[in-house]
Amino acid sequence: MKLSAAIELASKKFEQAGIESFQADAEILLGFVLDLSRGELQVKAITGELLNEAEEIKFLELVAKRAERFPLQHLTGVAYFRQLELKVGPGVFVPRFETETVTQLAVDALKAVPSDNPIAVDLATGSGAIAISLAVEVPNAQVFAVELSEDALVYTKQNFAKYAPTATLVQGDLADAFPELNGQVDVLVSNPPYIPDDMIPIYPEVHLHDPSMALYGGADGLDLVRKVESSAKRLLRKGGALVIEHADMQGDAIRELILNLGWRQCSTHKDLSGRDRATTAIR
Repeated sequence: MKLSAAIELASKKFEQAGIESFQADAEILLGFVLDLSRGELQVKAITGELLNEAEEIKFLELVAKRAERFPLQHLTGVAYFRQLELKVGPGVFVPRFETETVTQLAVDALKAVPSDNPIAVDLATGSGAIAISLAVEVPNAQVFAVELSEDALVYTKQNFAKYAPTATLVQGDLADAFPELNGQVDVLVSNPPYIPDDMIPIYPEVHLHDPSMALYGGADGLDLVRKVESSAKRLLRKGGALVIEHADMQGDAIRELILNLGWRQCSTHKDLSGRDRATTAIR
């Protein structure tokens, strides 16, 4: 089978399965099989190169799974986030593009700290996407991260070892993490579970494959947000910054919650799609 034909076949299957990024997913999967970037694959496809039998079998197996809405990242074992190539798989929340906006807010806040060694904490770090980005992009920072799930930590530990070996990663509950840092943290960021318990996510990749403990946040979706706020109040120094990711319809409720609890300069920020995605405040 020609590479171009393989891409066309997979694209059609994915489009029929309701996958919006059908062309990109076809190229990424074929590139994964051939160990090529999308650009390299596209060049080789133009020249009429062929798949050998083993490559074709492997590709078609992956196409069948993707058409059943298995997450692309679970099939390749990789999620791309900012400048990172993170290990992911079943049991860990796959980082989303919109979280890059949240991460930028935390990076900017950390860079603005007037200290040679600012301290940042990431609560419920998942794959480590936010915490590792802070460690890589603000190399003078001391970064601490906590994750409760043993399944997630299989991947988190690999990602920290690759990109942020001097950062601190612990297993535990975000509600009582890092008591030794009480009152010392400059920036606290979290992407906690925030989907209301009775709301089913639209995409099968999410509600069938992302771990439920990384998705659901109680009846109103804010149970873990409340815990994050409580931990942030304990951990942050006066003047420290809080950054919380949330659903697009939760900005008003979170601002009201945080302002009523004594925070200052509370603002909600949009992601690149124009949807409310994060709320920030000052201790």
